[in-house]
Amino acid sequence: MNATSRVGEQLLSVEEVAEYLGVGPVTVYRWCREGSLSCMKIARSWRIRRSALEEFMRRSEQSQTLVGQLSSFLKMPDNVLGITQTPELMLKLDIAFFQVGEVRGATMVKYQSQKATGPSADDLCAEMERVGLGWLEDEGRFFLREESEPQGGRINEIERLVSEIAEEDWSKGRSIWVNFNWVEGLDVDKALEQQQAISELVEDSRLAIKTSVLERELDRWPGAVQRRAQVTHSGTIWLSESGLALSRVLPPPAL
Repeated sequence: MNATSRVGEQLLSVEEVAEYLGVGPVTVYRWCREGSLSCMKIARSWRIRRSALEEFMRRSEQSQTLVGQLSSFLKMPDNVLGITQTPELMLKLDIAFFQVGEVRGATMVKYQSQKATGPSADDLCAEMERVGLGWLEDEGRFFLREESEPQGGRINEIERLVSEIAEEDWSKGRSIWVNFNWVEGLDVDKALEQQQAISELVEDSRLAIKTSVLERELDRWPGAVQRRAQVTHSGTIWLSESGLALSRVLPPPAL
């Protein structure tokens, strides 16, 4: 029986999904590892639910939307820098980030500092309700927390957060998606050291972290600092009124 005739069954093998989509099994394994295609391990084999494959295909078809583009871009683990032209666009990017996290079954946390740039906590909660994500807080999958020590304290916040996640969530393979905003007046060199430490913490974890900064704040930094900020993260999301730019930091090529 070929893969196409079996696609209506409940569970599919990696090889069947690869044949059905016209890609190699290695590609399907990569999608599973990154979390873009939900899968499960039964004995020593990976299996993909038919509904998960259908959802993956729907997201691919909708890739021209902001949520669709981010769904294809964000990996697991990840530590990205989000740059937006206006506070309104920062709010849209935050919401899209959480929409992707919701689809992937993540627990999500937004840290809000009184000194942070961007939308208020009330704006975020109102927009979460508007797009149909308000239920996440009731289900214990979304938390809005005040960030008391953004200057050097984010590593402690993340480590504390991970220790608080119920063991049951980890056993289900649930990831944690965290959103910070850049804080006005923060010492850039210290902030970049902090972001480098976050990148090291994220490695080999189930964490996806996005730090958002307004374009006007970024413009105050010297060019060399801007380049350091981008390569300190694993990827950059740049959202403006004129378009969306997504880029990945690649490891140094072999000489």
